[in-house]
Amino acid sequence: MGKARGRAYAAAVERTVRDVAVPSVRRDVLGPSSKRVLGLLGSLLAAIAVLWTVAPGLVDRQQNAIAPRPRYVPTARAVELGRRLHLVDLHADSLLWGRDLLKRNQRGHVDVPRLIEGNVTLQAFTIVTKTPYFVNIDQNGDRSVMITLLTFLQHWPIATWRSLKERVLYQARKLDQFAAKSNGSLVLIRSAADLERYLTRRERDARITAGYLGIEGAHALEGDLHNIDVFYDAGVRMMAPTHFFDNDIAGSAHGEHKGGLSDLGREMIRRMEAKHMIVDLAHTSANTIDDTLAIATRPIVVSHTGVRGTCDNNRNLKDEHVRAIAAGGGLIGIGYWAAAICGDDGRAVARAIRHVVDLGGIDHVALGSDFDGATTTPFDTTGLAEIIDALLEQGFNDADIAKIMGENALRLLRETLPRT
Repeated sequence: MGKARGRAYAAAVERTVRDVAVPSVRRDVLGPSSKRVLGLLGSLLAAIAVLWTVAPGLVDRQQNAIAPRPRYVPTARAVELGRRLHLVDLHADSLLWGRDLLKRNQRGHVDVPRLIEGNVTLQAFTIVTKTPYFVNIDQNGDRSVMITLLTFLQHWPIATWRSLKERVLYQARKLDQFAAKSNGSLVLIRSAADLERYLTRRERDARITAGYLGIEGAHALEGDLHNIDVFYDAGVRMMAPTHFFDNDIAGSAHGEHKGGLSDLGREMIRRMEAKHMIVDLAHTSANTIDDTLAIATRPIVVSHTGVRGTCDNNRNLKDEHVRAIAAGGGLIGIGYWAAAICGDDGRAVARAIRHVVDLGGIDHVALGSDFDGATTTPFDTTGLAEIIDALLEQGFNDADIAKIMGENALRLLRETLPRT
């Protein structure tokens, strides 16, 4: 709803309040004090109506910004490579915000028209259910109603106001609905067979894109591992044990205690692997990474991160974890925001990619933007040619760049997704 419609809606609310707030009393016999009370009540409800209709877009625009800087003009070679390579992004939180992803938006980083314009083959849509108010990368508790407020302001179903599980299912339904209304331009990937059919179709028509579902933080299970099956049936194929706080599954890199996997967490890993779901170690503590690698029998992913070798902070992976994840056949998605890469351009992304390649090899690095994750990024999803230019400057050849930009991610998905 736009600002004009929001103001009209607020005016209608105010008129309704004034007309029906005291239905049994004629307005022309009310005293001055009563009229003032009704006027204040009407103004208050009108302000709430404006907040309810306008605030979500304002918050989205402020939280998911593009860094102000001179417009980047990619080289012809980067543009040409970007048009013929598969581009895959392992992480975007676009379903959290109240946008119609089938329309090109003037805010945020991702929607279907921009994915197609940017020639993005596959986008992971990751579901957020709970975050701290004053989130930081060092230490957070689990006490927050921030997403609860957002669900209310964005008119989500009442069931989502209190249930993290329902927030997952609602966002999963949103992606299903976008795909159903897209006239085939957005394809959902739930199996390796889905992926192969889609890629075959895309060889004939590049004016399509695809997505698959992940979850940030297993607190969304609400302590019940049977919900893994519920989420799987809703289309979820990737899940991280933690987000910005510790939970009953594992310790977060940003939690208060930063412990490892609990017994419940170990069972979660086993169940996810049995269902061919991808374990995502983004945001997990060092102890959780160690515990997961000790029991994992399948490659794992860190969907969006930086590396301490180029950006030394608690958010990013240590060198030993980069090596261990690569040794297990896993994949590390490099993000685009400042805390991940200590920069605001494609060159900073490429430096982090180079570090991963030097430690773990060319087959174990990918893109993990964290688009629409309350992040400021150098560009939106139409701007990936800037990364290609930076990789060329780093000395990568075309075959290496093809792996980094998407082939590595497609290979891992072929290996790890359920066959059908």
